[in-house]
Amino acid sequence: MLHLQSLTLRPFLESDTGDFPFTVPIVKSLQEIKFTSPVTFFVGENGSGKSTVMEALACAVESITVGSESVKTDKTLAPIRKLAKYFKLTWSKRTRKGFFLRAEDFFGYARSMRETREELEQEIVNVDRDYQGRSKYAADLAKSAYSGQLSAMKNRYGKDLDNYSHGEAFLTLFQARFVPGGLYLLDEPEAALSPTRQLTFISALKQMIEQESQFIIATHSPIILAFPDAQILQFKDGEIKEVKYNELEHVNLTRDFLSNPENFLRHL
Repeated sequence: MLHLQSLTLRPFLESDTGDFPFTVPIVKSLQEIKFTSPVTFFVGENGSGKSTVMEALACAVESITVGSESVKTDKTLAPIRKLAKYFKLTWSKRTRKGFFLRAEDFFGYARSMRETREELEQEIVNVDRDYQGRSKYAADLAKSAYSGQLSAMKNRYGKDLDNYSHGEAFLTLFQARFVPGGLYLLDEPEAALSPTRQLTFISALKQMIEQESQFIIATHSPIILAFPDAQILQFKDGEIKEVKYNELEHVNLTRDFLSNPENFLRHL
């Protein structure tokens, strides 16, 4: 399902053009991006501008986040929100479902979940202490709100996210928060995933696009980039160009290295 069909940029005000992110070469040259597949990848070297465009798109969409901050209030996104105001989005079907997830937000969210669980458990201990000598009914009633929140967390995520491996926790969080018919913006999800887990992630993507979801993903991973029939947009030399999988430097360099690592390592 293609919810978002394209984004175009309105002309910038002269007063904005001298500041970040308007000085980023990819932003200066960007005019339009057309989305042609339920899965679109942004790929490019560090500093190529793919995360800048992804973050601005998340702000323009007003996507919810997996983390403690909203795209509307996150201080790190303040300059990006200025750019997002120039984005004009074309939809086939506007959706409010989905979320925006950066790798660093995931790790922060898992930590926040652990801290919330510990606080709820401590509140239950406090009730047991404060209600000594009173009826069990009164104590259970006082604990019910905390117990209910703990139960909801367990039902949604299983055991505490912080006790999983990073890869398990990411996939558990991703699948627990998934809603059919959404637009999902993911920035470098491979940061938490081993090669095996990346294959699991690809399988999850396939199932989710069958449920009318659309994904836009910034990644360096040759494994994730191999998703069948995905649109691949390469950010390079200040331009965005649609390319084939086998044309990607990420893919060819990885393939050459794995074929003959000694040829690369002997130069170190």
